[in-house]
Order: sequence, then C-alpha cells, then structure tokens
Amino acid sequence: MQEFLAAHAQIAALLRTLLQSSEILIVVTVIFAPLEAFFSLRKAPLFYPGWGVDLGWYFVNALVLAFVLAAPLNFVARTLYAVLPHAMTNLGTHLPPPLRMIAAMIVGEAGFYWGHRWSHEIPFLWRFHAVHHSARHIGYLVNTRAHPIDLVFTRLCGVSLMVATGLAGAASGPQGLGVALILFVGSIWSYFIHANIRLRLGFFEEILASPFFHHWHHTREDHKDHNYASMLPVMDRIFGTHYAPKAWPAEYGISEPTPDNIPAQFLGVGRFDIPFSARGRRSKGNETPRAGVGEEPDDAERLSYADETFDARPGRSS
Repeated sequence: MQEFLAAHAQIAALLRTLLQSSEILIVVTVIFAPLEAFFSLRKAPLFYPGWGVDLGWYFVNALVLAFVLAAPLNFVARTLYAVLPHAMTNLGTHLPPPLRMIAAMIVGEAGFYWGHRWSHEIPFLWRFHAVHHSARHIGYLVNTRAHPIDLVFTRLCGVSLMVATGLAGAASGPQGLGVALILFVGSIWSYFIHANIRLRLGFFEEILASPFFHHWHHTREDHKDHNYASMLPVMDRIFGTHYAPKAWPAEYGISEPTPDNIPAQFLGVGRFDIPFSARGRRSKGNETPRAGVGEEPDDAERLSYADETFDARPGRSS
C-alpha cells in the first residue's frame, strides 16, 4: 500500500486531505453539536433533513481549497503585481507585525464583504451563492454548504485586496504563527455564526459577528440582503446593510424550488431562478414573514416552523 501511494502522489495527497478534513470535522462537531443540543434556537434532530448535503459539501470544498484554489490565487496575485504600482503593493510591508496582521484582517474582511455582497446583487453570481442560502435549517455545518465557484470567488475577493495593499505576505516570516491563529479563529467563528444556538453577545455584537447577526443574513423573506460581514459588522454599518432588530428571524432559505442533492446543486445551478429587482438584487416585493417585522415568533409558530422544516417526507427540499 505504501509503495502504491508513493507511486501515486496525487492519490496520497487526496487521502491526506480527506483524513485531515475528517479530523477537523470531529473537532468542530465536538465543539458545536453539544452547544446546539443544549442551547438550540430551534429544536432539531442531530441528523436533520439536509444534513447529508451539508456534510457532502464539507468534503467537496475541503478538496477545492486544497487542490483548486491555489491556481486562481496565483493568477490574481501575478496580475495585480503586474498592473499596480510597486508603492501600492508594497504598502503594508513596512508595518510592524502586529499592526500588519490587524490590517490584513480588516482589509481581507472588506474584500470578503464586497465579494459576498456582489454574490447577492449580480444575478450570475447569485446562481452559485444560492446553494448556500438554500438551507432551510441553519446550523454549524451549513457554513460549508457552498458551490465551489462561489467559495473561490469570495476567497479571491478577500485575498485580492490584501495582495494589492502588500498585506498578503503577512502569513510569512515570524508573524506567520499569529496570522495562522487569526485564520483558525476566523474559520471556527464561521461555524459559530451559523450555529443553531440562542446566544447573544451583548455589547460585543457591535464589534464581532454573532449567530443573531448572521442568522438575519439567512432570512427567507424578511429584510433579505443584509449583514454580509463574516466577522466585523462595522463593514455593514459603513456600507448601509446592517440590520439588527430585537427578534430572531422567523424562517430561513429561499422561496424558489431547490435541488436537494449535491450533483443537482453543482451542475444545475440554473434551477436557482431567483427574481431580481431592477437594481439586480433579489426581489423584496411581497415579503410576508410569519412573525411581524421585529417580533419574536410565538411558541405555536415555532412548532409549526419546526414541523415544516424537519418534515422528512420525500420531495421536501432540505
């Protein structure tokens, strides 16, 4: 077996990636599954309808990040270095390491914000991003439900600004450990803000994205297209897309028919035929949330929502 893997390096790399991804998934599950069980916003079984799709996308995108992302990142970096003045691409290299890491996080977040926002506002990009928003149950594993084109695009948007300002190299040198820590925390935070947990951060919600903040990004009808930031809500405040009422959203997902398996979501992106307004964003007309805007759904409504969301009958979308 060892001789076979030595002769087939690509297969060995593939198996290593799957093994590492499985280990990470175990750690993430150990952290978030108990939190969702004991502090759930909406009661749900551990293996909810759509869980298999979320799990499948987790492994698909682990392979995408490992084997696909490097080529477009390389191309973007080379292009930016070729067309932008050296003074700009060298801008962040003179900052002290701690400031450089902080600047890299802020600039990368700004790039991600706009990449994410464009994925909602541009019809072609929305067709891919709709895979992520097709989830009708929001839990930590929904974090990785994403079409690879959508995943690569938003990553490129974040990294491109860092390259353009000389901050992409912040991961090299002695400060690399600090940046790796920031990236690790950011990754865990993405699972956290998708988690099905009733947790508010109080004052810190002005500084950091929370489950409450991001769940409103996944709302089905009420105040769509808000709260794009992954970690820093100030981006939404600056660009006018911040929304934080007192109540949690009544329901999640998209109203259009959704493929319920990965091959259809991967190849049949045209099925996500979302109506757009004249400005290119998803239509906001006829928004009829179950609870009134800014109102907490009552117990009967929550039970009704839970029954509908976790109905496992054939033909129901996940």
